[in-house]
Amino acid sequence: MGHIHSFQPIADRNAMALILGSMPGRASLAAKQYYAHPQNAFWRIMSELLQFDPNAAYPARIQLLKSARIALWDVLQSCSREGSLDAMIESDTEVPNNFHSFLQSHKQITHIFFNGAKAEASFNRHVLRHINIRPLSYARLPSTSPANSAMSFARKADLWRLILGPNQQSHMRPDGEQG
Repeated sequence: MGHIHSFQPIADRNAMALILGSMPGRASLAAKQYYAHPQNAFWRIMSELLQFDPNAAYPARIQLLKSARIALWDVLQSCSREGSLDAMIESDTEVPNNFHSFLQSHKQITHIFFNGAKAEASFNRHVLRHINIRPLSYARLPSTSPANSAMSFARKADLWRLILGPNQQSHMRPDGEQG
């Protein structure tokens, strides 16, 4: 099993929403970029929602997220995992990122969105009970991973629209129903 480390957060002080993955996959780690796997739908979804070219250079895509007041990070700082699948993360090796400090320095974040079930589960297991900074709303969105092929791109993009108006709804189940 390889021990791996995530990236630094992408955020500026004006961020209002935080999107959390679990841990970058092999392609992302090799490229040193969030969601670098060509079949991962994250950047295609963001480009549709924020109206930018999905083939824009990585620094430009990052700047567009920041301009939209969206921060990006992973729940885990490090873990052991063989391959890229979340299911292969050894749970007893999970080390979370420091969300207390991050949220203290990003005071406008009011909504946290999880890119899939593993990000939400790891956050709930390691982080949730340790942060009492301010009221936050949480929503799990369908994973953009190519491993989540049961849901169409159009359906994923439709559910991900929630990030555009985080004050409109605070909770949505992965099937799109409010909960």
